[in-house]
Amino acid sequence: MISLKRLAKLKQKKYRERERRFLAEGALLVREAPYPPEHLFEDEASVRRLSSLTTPSGPVAVFPFLDLSQEELLRCRDRLALLHGVQDPGNVGTVIRSAHAFGAGVALSRGCADLYNPKTVRATMGSIFRVPLAREVEPPEFLRRAREAGFAPVAAVAAGGASPGSLPAGRLVIVVGSEGSGLPEEVVSACETSVTIPAEAHSLNAAVAASILLYAAYSRVLT
Repeated sequence: MISLKRLAKLKQKKYRERERRFLAEGALLVREAPYPPEHLFEDEASVRRLSSLTTPSGPVAVFPFLDLSQEELLRCRDRLALLHGVQDPGNVGTVIRSAHAFGAGVALSRGCADLYNPKTVRATMGSIFRVPLAREVEPPEFLRRAREAGFAPVAAVAAGGASPGSLPAGRLVIVVGSEGSGLPEEVVSACETSVTIPAEAHSLNAAVAASILLYAAYSRVLT
């Protein structure tokens, strides 16, 4: 039996990477998992030790890493969101929830919030177990592979792009950057086209933009 002291270290990324395990806290997260955890703690003392919350809710479960290789992700879904440099765990988790709702997968570039950060995991509301995910990808290389696999990469830009209604109905990668920095030119140029969400605000945060575009792509399939 692995010690509670060792499991508590999973709150830190370096130990998660070493163990290839992560913590999931809360009844909803544990219930959404399609398979039982490696360990489950429900007693108050253990939950307090493992929780990253000021007021722990429990239970806390330990699961193995579940991300896929880039090649596996490209085989799993016809619609993907690629997040570039999105550092807020809440935004990353929200995009994963939207991908679950709209039948897509998610790839995270280097520099994104850690997929297994407790804040990211909580923000997915259990969708982390339901969405095919890849992480630490290099966007230009990932987009090259995606194009070879028949995907059309589309960059989300603040201005000058086509309307969301023009998104291709086939295999698609929607590329979204952080609200502050957007997408670097090398990533935009690696895409076949760009899209702009018409809005009165100067910009939308990454989670809102990605969610709108994922829905737009999903609705194209429905019609």
